[in-house]
Amino acid sequence: MRRWNGWGNEGTDFPLKPAAKQFLSKRIGEAKALPDASLEDALTQVPASRLPPHSLIQTAAEVRLRHARGQSFGDWLAMRSGQFGVFPDGVAFPNNAGQVRELLQFALQHNVEVIPYGGGSSVVGHINPRESERPVLTISLTRMNRLSELDRTSQIATFGAGTAGPEVESQLKPHGYMLGHFPQSWELSTVGGWVASRSSGQQSLRYGRIEQLFAGGSIETTEGTLEIPSFPASSAGPDIREMILGSEGRMGIITDVKLRVSQLPEQESFHVGFVPNWSDAIAAARTLVQNRIPLSMLRISNEVETETQVRLATNPAIANVLDQLLKLRGAGSNKCMITFGVTGTRAQCNNARRQALNILSKFGVVNTGTILGKKWEENRFKSPYLRHGLWTAGYAVDTLETACDWSRIPQMVENVEASIKNALSDKDEQVHVFTHLSHVYSEGSSAYTTYVFRCADSYEETEARWRKIKTAASNAIVANGGTISHQHGVGTDHAPFLEAEKKALGMSAIRSLCDHFDPAHIMNPGKLLED
Repeated sequence: MRRWNGWGNEGTDFPLKPAAKQFLSKRIGEAKALPDASLEDALTQVPASRLPPHSLIQTAAEVRLRHARGQSFGDWLAMRSGQFGVFPDGVAFPNNAGQVRELLQFALQHNVEVIPYGGGSSVVGHINPRESERPVLTISLTRMNRLSELDRTSQIATFGAGTAGPEVESQLKPHGYMLGHFPQSWELSTVGGWVASRSSGQQSLRYGRIEQLFAGGSIETTEGTLEIPSFPASSAGPDIREMILGSEGRMGIITDVKLRVSQLPEQESFHVGFVPNWSDAIAAARTLVQNRIPLSMLRISNEVETETQVRLATNPAIANVLDQLLKLRGAGSNKCMITFGVTGTRAQCNNARRQALNILSKFGVVNTGTILGKKWEENRFKSPYLRHGLWTAGYAVDTLETACDWSRIPQMVENVEASIKNALSDKDEQVHVFTHLSHVYSEGSSAYTTYVFRCADSYEETEARWRKIKTAASNAIVANGGTISHQHGVGTDHAPFLEAEKKALGMSAIRSLCDHFDPAHIMNPGKLLED
């Protein structure tokens, strides 16, 4: 059963170890947990539905509550406090594209706002209903979760848009194929959501971001069905796929997705090394990707993230021994962890590993083999669960990300981290902040920042602290020439910062597209574009 007030399934936890709690206490102070509301109390706030009856729509209070919020920190506070605010008036669970068309016609007939819903994993407000005089209908695609076609010759698989990450891989594996798209939200997020938010997976170096994997599909709009055929390449005008990628439900509901799949690899392993300092780590990562070393993933953690990861993952005695051994080999207090993956045939993996280690040795990297890499692989999708462990100890955690050219990466990371560290200085509150680069390109990289701060004495003040940090960091990203989102999309949280990237003429073009496909303005209003 999915948690009603947090991430993932109720039976899965990633508890905070005593040593980790002690580590945070020394860094930012002792913390006290806020009280959680019960499901029963939260359900009393769900108002009567404003929707007329329809056979595909459920209006029960708990169904509406469970589809009212995503997984941003603002959503977390709303769920834990029981103060959800606005609820959808109903939730529909169509089984096919025909039923989606029927629901859109119903929405047009009754002037109903529509929110497409995949796995509910959005961290920027994609699926939250807004205050509106019109009723709100959430359309969940979770029943459209099957592999409907597999073209083995072309290696193109067609899935229902509501197919979650584990379902994608489990349905492809018996046929000898895989997609290889592994965002941290993989457990819950869906193929339709990946396309709608321009998602990126942890092994995008090998398999590509979703725009490389998205070959075509079907979108139901209020103006009709948009079919996008698959081509290996085309110069026949603008690419219609690009109109849908990142559209966030403003143009229609994605129902079927054609994806470029790969044969299952013969071998895969993940390796960890330690670089003496952050500047060398950046240079090493840039050299690897610009020399086109065929890695499947590459991630570097700055000094603070490296220390935090080691302290959170091991007990103090083991962490101290590791520190001493690394120091003897030249990776001291400023060391940065580098993790890379090799995937393919045995020969390809051996060749890629040798090439990578040869380059890394020139930057003084201390190679520790695959022991820590296996640990990373085991926990790669568990990090979102850590929010629960931190919360029960009185700490709040959130993340944000951007991307920019290599020439701006060092200053970007420094300035974004500084904006977060100083955001609560007027409250005399410390913020623990750290960053890694997890998606690298020949011209630049993503920068993924995590920050931890103490909960205040109330939910209202805790939310005020978070918004202050989030706004300061977003302003720093824009000021330093980064994209407001590398992989999380725009939603409502990032919409105010989008024009800085797209400029006025670009925003006008995006708005014209939305108006063309949705002239009644019922599709996910307030997301992507500020209405």
